[in-house]
Amino acid sequence: MTIPSSLSHIVEPVADHLEEFDGFLKAQLKSNAALLDTVIRYILRQRGKRVRPTLVFLAAGMCGSITRRTYVAATMVELLHTATLVHDDVVDSSNERRGMASINAVWKNKIAVLVGDFLLSKGLLIAVNNGEYDFLKITSDAVRRLSEGELLQIQKSRQKTIDEATYFKIISDKTASLISTCCAIGAVSATESEIERNALSQYGELVGLAFQIRDDVLDYTSRTKILGKPVGNDIRDQKITLPLLYACKNAEPSAARAIVRLVKGKKPTDAVVQRVMDFVNTYNGVVDAQAKAQELSDQAKKLLSEFPDSEHKSALIDFSNFVVSRTS
Repeated sequence: MTIPSSLSHIVEPVADHLEEFDGFLKAQLKSNAALLDTVIRYILRQRGKRVRPTLVFLAAGMCGSITRRTYVAATMVELLHTATLVHDDVVDSSNERRGMASINAVWKNKIAVLVGDFLLSKGLLIAVNNGEYDFLKITSDAVRRLSEGELLQIQKSRQKTIDEATYFKIISDKTASLISTCCAIGAVSATESEIERNALSQYGELVGLAFQIRDDVLDYTSRTKILGKPVGNDIRDQKITLPLLYACKNAEPSAARAIVRLVKGKKPTDAVVQRVMDFVNTYNGVVDAQAKAQELSDQAKKLLSEFPDSEHKSALIDFSNFVVSRTS
């Protein structure tokens, strides 16, 4: 199994489409409101690795061909994703996004919320104006799941209680739902086959779960310089993720309860963070969580086995390998 060290190889089959997509997206976001136009230009400068449109194009390419419908689909997903990021920064009171000041930090919460609403509405309008009602159903369900996942996480954070089933429900709705949407909407843009559409939707769901678990593993294993945030940040935020859940399952009940009390008590000190990290490593929490991520990735790849070989299929297989091996 070849594991790509970065996304550059994965993007190659659709690189030309991504370049064209940038212009297509900008055209959809033009506004006559000067302030809104200024904020949108700022948002476009913040855009990251374009993972989501890449997945839309790869799914479409594997199922048939990339057409204007695929560009509309990718635009809807990108607008939805960007809107959720803007709203998330307001909810989390975050002052930074991808190394730049967040919208709410620069223009305050009211404008940030309105800009997020504008992006959502543009995503809906591009579907309506192009008669893409299947796209609307897929993206509307994603918005529902994202909202439910966020609310469930807030509820559990306040209660400081979480179990494995709840953890998977949260990451399914908050992370996997959008990756699943990318793959499903790309397939819908290229094929009428329900079997192929469902396979891509399930592939995205499984890869999304693996992606988030790997993210949670990295919080216990990566150096601050690589990850871009302090190691043990989830513990400092009193978040109980899969590595800790698995370690508690492996440990003696009394030891597990003591560790959970530490995490749920007062804001953890550096000493507490180190103690929890040592506990998780001692009881194989990281190893078991990584194994679960790998299991999900392998299940995702199996769903692609019925598709004919192509560069798009190879890239999606590489992506499923990448999400469980990445270091940041």
